Amino acid sequence: MTDTIDRLTHLDNAPHAQAARQQRAKAIAATQACEDLLLAPALPGGLPLPERLAVAQAVADASGVAALAAHYGAQLARLPAPVQDVRWQAITRFAHLLATEPAAADRAALLALPGAGLPTPDVVLLAQLIGFVAYQARLVAGMAALAALGPATQGAAPAQGEPDAPFVHPANLPPPGEPLRLNGYTSETLDWKAWLPVVDPATASAEQNAVLDASHPKARTSDFYLVLAHQPRVLAERSQAFNAIMYAPGGLPRAERELATTVVSRINGCVYCASVHAQRFEQLAKRNDVIAQVFTDPDGAGTSVRERAIVQASAALTRAPGGFGPQHLAPLRAAGLSDLELLDTVHAAALFAWANRLMLNLGEAVHP
Repeated sequence: MTDTIDRLTHLDNAPHAQAARQQRAKAIAATQACEDLLLAPALPGGLPLPERLAVAQAVADASGVAALAAHYGAQLARLPAPVQDVRWQAITRFAHLLATEPAAADRAALLALPGAGLPTPDVVLLAQLIGFVAYQARLVAGMAALAALGPATQGAAPAQGEPDAPFVHPANLPPPGEPLRLNGYTSETLDWKAWLPVVDPATASAEQNAVLDASHPKARTSDFYLVLAHQPRVLAERSQAFNAIMYAPGGLPRAERELATTVVSRINGCVYCASVHAQRFEQLAKRNDVIAQVFTDPDGAGTSVRERAIVQASAALTRAPGGFGPQHLAPLRAAGLSDLELLDTVHAAALFAWANRLMLNLGEAVHP
């Protein structure tokens, strides 16, 4: 059975893209499960389906991905339009702001929602929906680009970049493992504080406690997980998608996935996510030179042809998914990346359109 991404990108006409995607079956299933849950007709709460579909269409449209906007618009056309009241105006303002300028979705923008009458669980659901569609739009754009790129030429050799040389750590940077602080970004460990009331594990439901236990070893003391636990089913499905993309075996090396997500976080202005994934890159790659470049100027970052191709494709997909095309993936293939590695790059960059929006609009980073 085909899923939404498959249908919208016509992967039946692109066997090379279809074959790569089938190697990420868990990511396919998790992405579709997230859509099915977030747009379920009987999802409990105070955001009826017409409102959720209208938000999804608006976010897809603001992202410039017409096929996805049409997908949600066709479903919305069969339902009554949302009531145009003060509450709905607050929802649409927030959705547009978060879709287009995630770093501008600050505490005041968030708290305008409960001020307009939305209870905390509905605010969290709205934030998850916006983040998911931002991710989905970039996944549609990336998969369409991979399909249009066509299969790799048999026997083609990767482009020759700079000759390999022993790594010499730049003298102006702290050694990996010590905090890197540049341009307002850092690789040190930060905390994060929610702007909404969080779930109290002592009074949480059995479902909430089960999701917290499954999410992260420190979920019970993490504001991020405790605020997302207001929607435990959505948190559970999001965690499945995250793990299926970031920890899938084979394909793009883990360090390069972390590099892509750091680039996305830097462009979106998410200091917290940039710190986490810069640190993970350092731990895996045992160096921080490219992270210093990303923090300083993401558009010029990369210590090799391959790194620069990953950085630039991730940046392009983040900024303008509607304009993303095969020309953005061609340098990756020329640098020697397989179709699966191209897919993993798209997956990682798209995923952090979602992750950054949650971190930026539900709370703020706290420095030590």
